Amino acid sequence: MGSDPDRPVPQPAPDQPAPRPRLTLAASSDDPETSITDMLAEIDRLRGETDRLRGRIRELEALADADPLLPLFNRRAFGRELARAVSLAERYDEPLSLVFFDLNGFKAVNDSHGHAAGDAVLAHVAEVLRTHVRDSDIVGRLGGDEFGVILLRSDLPAARAKARQLADMIQSTPAEVDGQTHSVGAAWGACAHRRGETAEALMDRADSEMYAGKPARAAVANAR
Repeated sequence: MGSDPDRPVPQPAPDQPAPRPRLTLAASSDDPETSITDMLAEIDRLRGETDRLRGRIRELEALADADPLLPLFNRRAFGRELARAVSLAERYDEPLSLVFFDLNGFKAVNDSHGHAAGDAVLAHVAEVLRTHVRDSDIVGRLGGDEFGVILLRSDLPAARAKARQLADMIQSTPAEVDGQTHSVGAAWGACAHRRGETAEALMDRADSEMYAGKPARAAVANAR
């Protein structure tokens, strides 16, 4: 039988690439809605745990800033707040002053009446300072019987006037412990921030001012 000239000649099949394996996820035997609900519950749990840890961190930070005896900043936190105040004063060209206080007669209270009386005197002084400055001002205990007050937007005359007022209030309002009253005085030093001055340098100047005026102010207080 002859070949048909019009019939197409079969061509060999071209090489085909091997089929790629298809990755499939195994179907879970669990109900999909239940799985999503469980996942959302776990997310909520983790969020709650994160919020709890953040709250705990804030508590620890507050403890690290607080004086162990009084509701005031400790020296480290006070220095940090002063550095911030200095930065703002420099940026906005505003006055800033710092006042240091050192108690006169505190050691005698401690020695004669015990540490409970001394602690009560410190708490009383802290209350006087806190309640007679503006909300924007910052009060800290620098250690022992020394306190500091940051007076925002206050020049030197205003700072000196406020320091005298606070010292007079400390002197004239004795602390009462177990029916006994205990009076202390307060030496003070005030200085205004100078442009370019660091917080540390400002604290050093306030400290020097306080100790330079301590004998004279103690003599005035004792003469009253």
